[in-house]
Amino acid sequence: MTALENPPSFIIRTEAQKAASDNGFRLERGVEGGWLRYSSTTAWGSVWIAGAGPNGPWFASVDHGGVASEIGSFPSSPAAGPGIATFVFETLSQLYAALDRIYRLAVSLPNAPLARFQAKTTALPRTTEAERLMIQRIGQDVFRDALMDYWGSRCPLTGIADAELLRASHIEPWSECTDEKRLDVHNGLLLSALWDAAFDRGLVSFADDGTPLASPKLTGVARAELRIETTTPLRGLRDEHRANLVRHRARHGFK
Repeated sequence: MTALENPPSFIIRTEAQKAASDNGFRLERGVEGGWLRYSSTTAWGSVWIAGAGPNGPWFASVDHGGVASEIGSFPSSPAAGPGIATFVFETLSQLYAALDRIYRLAVSLPNAPLARFQAKTTALPRTTEAERLMIQRIGQDVFRDALMDYWGSRCPLTGIADAELLRASHIEPWSECTDEKRLDVHNGLLLSALWDAAFDRGLVSFADDGTPLASPKLTGVARAELRIETTTPLRGLRDEHRANLVRHRARHGFK
């Protein structure tokens, strides 16, 4: 790995602090061995940033296991950083993109949505049906926000990014889950409205590789509107999603 500036220069410090702050990590936690550490009031874990010079390359290291395993295709650094996974970026724009993804994952994995739900509802009464419905609405709002973060505010099937057209789809129904499962982003898909309606009613499902599956109950008109035959597979599925999809397919009679 290219040698880090140690101690980091004023330019490295300034650029690192701006990159971290602009992407949700606004708390400065000091510097050690050339690595500047940051954290957030809303996301679990820390991120360390370092630079080899004002023109790069740049490095980010994370200590969140979920982030480390799901961050995606950013190249790994050959040398260990202070976290459990370290990534290298040739440009600041690449660093910014990675930090945005790191933050979105850190606020949605693994139990962060459940913790937010519990913080919002622990003191609320649950005696009447109206009170229970209010708590359910809070949970569904937390779940939607978490899915928006996890999927990057974009339907992973169609690419639609209009928030008004996106729905938080539970793979296993809310009514059949514990709170932990209800708020687990791996039990959810962020789908455009038509796909969400079809998925919720078991008219479509997805194979383990993300290929859309159509129920015999789906009409020809609906198949055409959904573009079943030409839609590319659902991107970004993890093994945790696949385990839930197995149960979705079984519940709705998919072979």
